[in-house]
Amino acid sequence: MIVLEFKAKGKTTQYSAIDEAIRTAQFVRNKAIRYWMDNQSASGRSCDSKAVDARTPNTGVGQKQLYRLSKTLRAEFPFVRALNSSACQASIERAYSAIARFYSNCKKSIPGKKGYPKFKKNCRSVEYKTSGWKLSENRKQIDFIDKKRIGSLKLKGTWDLNFYQLDQIKRVRLVRRADGYYVQFLISAENKVDTFLTGKMIGLDVGIKEFYTDSNGHTESNPKFYRTGQKRLKFRQRRVSRKKKGSTNRRKAINQLGRVHLKISRQREEHACRVARCVIQSNDLVAYEDLRIKNLVKNHCLAKAINDAGWYQFRKWLEYFGVKFGKITVAVNPAYTSQECSNCSTVVKKSLSMRTHVCQCGFILDRDWNAAINILKLALSTTGHVGTWVDDFGVSAATELVEVQSNAERLVLSAVEGSRSIDPNALGDSTSTLAGAILLKQVGSMNKESPP
Repeated sequence: MIVLEFKAKGKTTQYSAIDEAIRTAQFVRNKAIRYWMDNQSASGRSCDSKAVDARTPNTGVGQKQLYRLSKTLRAEFPFVRALNSSACQASIERAYSAIARFYSNCKKSIPGKKGYPKFKKNCRSVEYKTSGWKLSENRKQIDFIDKKRIGSLKLKGTWDLNFYQLDQIKRVRLVRRADGYYVQFLISAENKVDTFLTGKMIGLDVGIKEFYTDSNGHTESNPKFYRTGQKRLKFRQRRVSRKKKGSTNRRKAINQLGRVHLKISRQREEHACRVARCVIQSNDLVAYEDLRIKNLVKNHCLAKAINDAGWYQFRKWLEYFGVKFGKITVAVNPAYTSQECSNCSTVVKKSLSMRTHVCQCGFILDRDWNAAINILKLALSTTGHVGTWVDDFGVSAATELVEVQSNAERLVLSAVEGSRSIDPNALGDSTSTLAGAILLKQVGSMNKESPP
């Protein structure tokens, strides 16, 4: 699945109609949550992990009951009936997703809060399924044909929808942001690119001083977009506080403040995307730490710097591009990666202020560089035995991790090539027929144990 986003251009009346559709979708979702709260069973209120099933919660209210509630709401409220039925169903699915997630967390017995479903106050999107909208012939306009009177919107963007069939578009979403309205298309299509192998691997240690330090000693500077934009944020926040509550000028000032926040978030996301793409394309195996950002930001001294770094976005794009380009991404346990010596494996205790690793064996290295090497070693040790097929050259595809640096390249090559190097007919008789091929004669027999 891929998501293509376009800027929506329309009139003021159309934007007001989009806002009305978003409020209606929010109303349907909140009604579904209220219906679940009023009709859940005693076991649902107690969040008993033994009586909870993530797929069919023991609450007395399931997805079918919520779908029936949608029909009741459409019959009772005219403004709900004006919204397309598929959009109402999508709002019901959003409510049920929150309910199922809550019971799934209860079943897993995660520590802390379980995420009890809450009412939405400022919903910013409405989602349509395969009905309620229609694309123009040139795919540059979209027309919403329900009774909300949104009408035809121009699509501004660099993506070309002509590459995809209409039946590939599974959902259409209208999103409101501080700088305008956007249309998102959820398209069912493969997003994989064939690339050449580089034979390289890398370990990444993310940080605050530097965005990341790899196992080769290279460092990527941390742009600190939030720190840079704090002056603009401070100015816009003062403008908001000086305006009278409920006034039009205050609403305009809030919009200007939201635009500054939106720019900072986009800068952070774009930086993480560009860096992750470069890292994935340059290496066949990328190792990084499996960090729990939610726990790390509990340190109020470092919370702002950690959130500004954008480690979660970076990992998200690493995994996305790893799947797209067919590369291996491994998340390792971050425990003792900074304390352990990469040369002799001795644990050397150090505080955050100590930026140089000095071991009793005489090994001296930058703290983050040492951690990146340990991360790569952990990733290679967990990747393990990748197979025992014999390739076309008679060389075993599996490798033993005796020497990390020398054997890791063969490990990466064998794991990434996969079906490209493994011969499924390595021993015995080959297939008698080949699909799509014109056979001049019956294929023969081969036995690689006895080379000709």
